[in-house]
Amino acid sequence: MELLFREDAYEKSCSAKVVAVGPEGIRLDRTVFYPTGGGQPGDHGRIITAEGRAIAIIDTRKGESGDDVVHVPEADAELPAVGSSVTAEINWERRHRLMRMHSCMHLLCAVVSGDVTGGQVGAEKSRLDFNLPDTKLDKEAITSELNRLIVEDHPVRSRWISESELAAQPELVRTMSVKPPSGSGQVRVLEIVDVDLQPCGGTHVRSTAEIGPVRVGKIENKGRQNRRINIHFDD
Repeated sequence: MELLFREDAYEKSCSAKVVAVGPEGIRLDRTVFYPTGGGQPGDHGRIITAEGRAIAIIDTRKGESGDDVVHVPEADAELPAVGSSVTAEINWERRHRLMRMHSCMHLLCAVVSGDVTGGQVGAEKSRLDFNLPDTKLDKEAITSELNRLIVEDHPVRSRWISESELAAQPELVRTMSVKPPSGSGQVRVLEIVDVDLQPCGGTHVRSTAEIGPVRVGKIENKGRQNRRINIHFDD
């Protein structure tokens, strides 16, 4: 399957052919839909048949292997025929908010020193959990630093490095519980120029200014060492 979102997160739709349908959902030969992974939810949207019939897609998930992506239709939807031509179209407003939030989470990793123990990207709010024993976090200071980096308009770009390059730079992996996928020989990394560099397969904005103003919500203690930082859009 050709994963168009990997090379251009701003593609909102694409033409495709249906390669399989089943209880899990619809599989296409190419897609702009991002599947749930790395803390980022799967895309919503619709698949439009050649006859103009729209099938609502309520979730997107990874299949059993490799680059397999499953588009989950709403219950009792009439599925397209295998081999038919369709148009896959994401809910762009929701996706763009997720892109802005996901990029902001990378800024948060740069602002807060500590290994990441978990996280979740959301269209309205997001969170990261950090391994920070005996650390007092200043909500206002974190908010100020995030917005400073956002306004500075740092370019955001992805590239691929070899698994051996990543192995030589273990400090790039910030997540304690989730490791980058291995076995393909290369790993996708997300760079916020002069700010942050770490493995990531998600979708992101082109520059930090596109994120817009944010604020830190609750900072919660989740266990003896775990500190949860919640982030909201401030618009």
